Amino acid sequence: MIKIPFSFLPPQVLRRWAQKIEGISQRVRNIYPGITLEIKHAQFNLSDREYIGMCLISSVFIFVFFLIFSFLILSKLVENGALLVSFLISLVFFLFILFQQFYYPKLIVSKRTRGLERNLMPALQNILIQINSGVPLFDTLVHISGGGYGEVSTEVKKAVKAISAGEDEMIALEALAANNPSIFFRRSIWQLVNGMKAGGDIANVIKDVIENLSEEQLIAIQKYGSQLNPLAMFYMLIAVIIPSLGITFIIILSSFVSLSEDITKTIFFALYGFVFFFQLMFIGTIKSRRPNLMS
Repeated sequence: MIKIPFSFLPPQVLRRWAQKIEGISQRVRNIYPGITLEIKHAQFNLSDREYIGMCLISSVFIFVFFLIFSFLILSKLVENGALLVSFLISLVFFLFILFQQFYYPKLIVSKRTRGLERNLMPALQNILIQINSGVPLFDTLVHISGGGYGEVSTEVKKAVKAISAGEDEMIALEALAANNPSIFFRRSIWQLVNGMKAGGDIANVIKDVIENLSEEQLIAIQKYGSQLNPLAMFYMLIAVIIPSLGITFIIILSSFVSLSEDITKTIFFALYGFVFFFQLMFIGTIKSRRPNLMS
């Protein structure tokens, strides 16, 4: 059972209560229809209405908790308006947590997609070597499923399990592609299935897939490089030029205005904290823009 983020209640309790508000969950799903596919690709063992209901109940519980907690504190500090301020604070927390819970399946899907696409090229190259060596396709898939290719091995293991249970190879691979969030993985599997249906050489099909992915990889790297240039200039401006000029300005200003030592230290530490926080944000931005196909 999946654990809902920011939830203090057990998932079993949330799921049981969520089944009682399926009508409300249905209306919310109509407003945000994309969550259905995100939950499916995130591989949650829940329906979309169950997950939405669990998020709503969990967020309402947090809303009530913050409402009572903030009211007990504010009622001792202010005489009028404590309930209204507590309600507004609780509402902000409610909306923030609900948004994060709705975004959670998309975050899981993004993580799965990165894991798939970063291991896809090495896995396909291994398949090509195995096929050229005369190894049957099923044995090649078994090797990939246990070859340590991260999410690719996990996905291929599902097809191996289905084929071992008696399902046709092409049907199992088609189902694997249909339930996958990565467009590159789906495209590779569909090209392989189409080649099998056409009776072509599997090795040539895999080779074409690798060449197409290599072109996509080159385009992604070029696009990534073009994005780094303005980001580097922005980094130099915020993290190097502005702090240097700011320190010089503060030193000159402190000599004219006669700032105290404590105030000067506070300004320097605040500037240091700002630069440190900005560098962390910049590193996160660079990492998030890195192409998934780069292993």
